[in-house]
Amino acid sequence: MRFQLIGVNHNSAPVEMRERLAIPESSLPDVCRDLAAHPGIEEGMVISTCNRVEFVTHTTNGAANLRGFLGEHFRVQTGELEPHLYEYREEDAVRHVFRVASSLDSMVVGEAQILGQVKEAYATARAAGAVRAQLEQLFMGAFAVAKRVRTETAVGSASVSIASVAVELAKKIFGTLQGKTVFIVGAGKMSELAARHLMAHGCAAIFVSNRTYERAVGLAERFKGEAIRFDDLYETCDRADIVITSTGAPHPIFRREHGEQFLARRKNRPMFFIDIAVPRDVAPEMGKLDGIFTYDIDNLQQAVSSNVADRRKEAQRAEAIIASEVETFKARFESRLHTLDVVPTIVSLRDHLETIRQAEIDRVRGRLGPLSPEQEFAVEALTRGIINKVMHTPITTIKSVAREADATTVIDVVRRLFNLQ
Repeated sequence: MRFQLIGVNHNSAPVEMRERLAIPESSLPDVCRDLAAHPGIEEGMVISTCNRVEFVTHTTNGAANLRGFLGEHFRVQTGELEPHLYEYREEDAVRHVFRVASSLDSMVVGEAQILGQVKEAYATARAAGAVRAQLEQLFMGAFAVAKRVRTETAVGSASVSIASVAVELAKKIFGTLQGKTVFIVGAGKMSELAARHLMAHGCAAIFVSNRTYERAVGLAERFKGEAIRFDDLYETCDRADIVITSTGAPHPIFRREHGEQFLARRKNRPMFFIDIAVPRDVAPEMGKLDGIFTYDIDNLQQAVSSNVADRRKEAQRAEAIIASEVETFKARFESRLHTLDVVPTIVSLRDHLETIRQAEIDRVRGRLGPLSPEQEFAVEALTRGIINKVMHTPITTIKSVAREADATTVIDVVRRLFNLQ
């Protein structure tokens, strides 16, 4: 197993460092391709969320210079990163990926969003051509492990997210959300989740603003709120008591001068900003104003500590499942070492059918139009599932006769049937 992983997360690095390494969603395909093209790396993908940035690779010999890649891509001195980095290889890398997908490495243990984020990251890298057989097997295994953890433990029961924790914090500060006005900046999934929690707790009105106005309208309509054009954000934001912001902006969109304007128009009535974006949407200087209260993603960690304690027993059960699954995954890899003499035929069969699968997808892609990461993942899963079923019997047969006298005959028949070179 030549898996190698490097990254930072909420435990290893403060938000100031994580936001320096954050990768915009639009840039992820290019970064994945650059990673896979780096010397010593065969396949690569990136998991970039508000709480982690991780680079997962399958290497040529098990030891690629991932620190060198980080230094080149982000133009930072590796010495600055070193205190915050963690790196795993082989079995340890497999274990870490399994834990991340199962939400055991999350700030909020058991939160449901991370699995979807990992699936999106996989689909993006797969569509970019940076993920092939080895990382595919790793992440398909991770998704199966995450499903087993959800099914066999209660680690995700009454699950909460960063958004829900933020809403609970607002309740503690204001006492109640009844009659409060909320402004949601950024119409992504995290924002929608926050809106659901806010409406459930009785807020009086919701405003939604997003750089893409149509997305703001769609979210506002679902909650009977009002969409605000992003160009009008600073003229209208002071109408809110609570601002929850989660955009993909590379720099803060709320600065000290904005806070001063808001307070003046509100006659110094307080405002509460919950910044769940990385990089941060709210400049730290905003929180120094009397009447402006700001919390960023790291400030929320204390609010979730009790949640982690409550789930510790279930998390221990989940860790046992993961330990077992890592051993199973490792055993499957070792088992394949005993059939190396038939590997060329198996590889040829896989490549042949994969070429057919990709050609068929390309043939109909024009009629499908642009696909979201979720749709890309669904298409990949469906077509790959069909190919895997077609391959199952011939591959099983080849492996079962690998050490028998008639192995050559069986292999020759398979090659003739599929016209393999």
